[in-house]
Amino acid sequence: MEALNLSPEEWQAWAKKRGFAPFVGKQVYEWLYVKNNLDPESYTNLSKEKKQALLEDFSWKGWEIEAHLKSQDLSEKILLKTLDNHLIEMVLMPYKNRTTLCISSQVGCRIGCTFCQTGKMGLKRSLTSGEILYQIILANQLGESRVTNIVFMGMGEPLDNYDEVVKACRTMIDHKGLSLAQSRVTVSTSGLIPEINKLGHDVPVRLAISLHSAIDEKRSAMMPINRKYPLADLKKALENYPAPSRYGITFEYVLIEGENDSIKDAKALVKFLHGIKAKVNLIPINHFPGIEMRPSTAESIRAFQLYLTERSIPAPVRYSKGTDVSGGCGQLAAKRESEINADPRVLHRQRRAAHREKIREKSKKSDNEHLAHSGSSQA
Repeated sequence: MEALNLSPEEWQAWAKKRGFAPFVGKQVYEWLYVKNNLDPESYTNLSKEKKQALLEDFSWKGWEIEAHLKSQDLSEKILLKTLDNHLIEMVLMPYKNRTTLCISSQVGCRIGCTFCQTGKMGLKRSLTSGEILYQIILANQLGESRVTNIVFMGMGEPLDNYDEVVKACRTMIDHKGLSLAQSRVTVSTSGLIPEINKLGHDVPVRLAISLHSAIDEKRSAMMPINRKYPLADLKKALENYPAPSRYGITFEYVLIEGENDSIKDAKALVKFLHGIKAKVNLIPINHFPGIEMRPSTAESIRAFQLYLTERSIPAPVRYSKGTDVSGGCGQLAAKRESEINADPRVLHRQRRAAHREKIREKSKKSDNEHLAHSGSSQA
């Protein structure tokens, strides 16, 4: 969806270049984000000439919905095929007073966290700002109610795709665009410090840190990014982050039995959070094929939570939605329904092999056609 890559200023520049008044760009922008309409031929306040210009200058072809899986908890995992045949996922989660969409920023991920299925895929490519925004528009078209909250907690490390994510966020919170409240857009990161240092100044959205341990040795084993950006450096960046005083910074903490769920781990977490306005989401790990990690016991979760709350740190336990369709936290790996129980590494090896075979078959067919054509010409 090339048209979704343009900012309001770029739309006005396009209109001027085409010889139209600048407000034509504003009209197109409104059709896209206020009305969520991706069919320029239906833009009733534009002339035939302007519609034709839009069709000539941009691709308007949408992505194919490869799978649409509905969970027992009413959340929906939607598997999408990009125009270059990559697969990405988004998860739509309805609540009583809001509708949250978990979106992807990359095809796969290079960070390689041990508890995350996406990391087993490796990174294929990053999404454009338009491809990020397309997920929201599609969700608004598919859902019974309009999306009110966005969390960048789908496939990919958002700050590893910094420029495109920031550009998309600006359209999300633009009152003439998707018009989402700044407090309802959350960017989650594993801890890319240079980008954290810029984010709060570039776009005023909420920040979530995928932490999972406040002990360097443990965090480095779980999250290789910690070897490059250790906890002391991360804390310094977070202390300087211009988080809204009302909300502070959210920390995601996956609880894994025997790994990071002891009182010693809780004490280290309290020490790390000292001086930071924080809320900690405690998330029992969601199982996926290929890992032996298990969620913490109910007793361990209660003890860990109590240690934090007794020290005035909000620590709700979050049980992921959509786990029965592999749509929970850490489970996204571009899987169809028949592939939910497949090891992600095995699955993607099979897909690569199938893709190579498809290319070979196509090349073979082309060679045969060429030979047949040469033979008929000589005859």
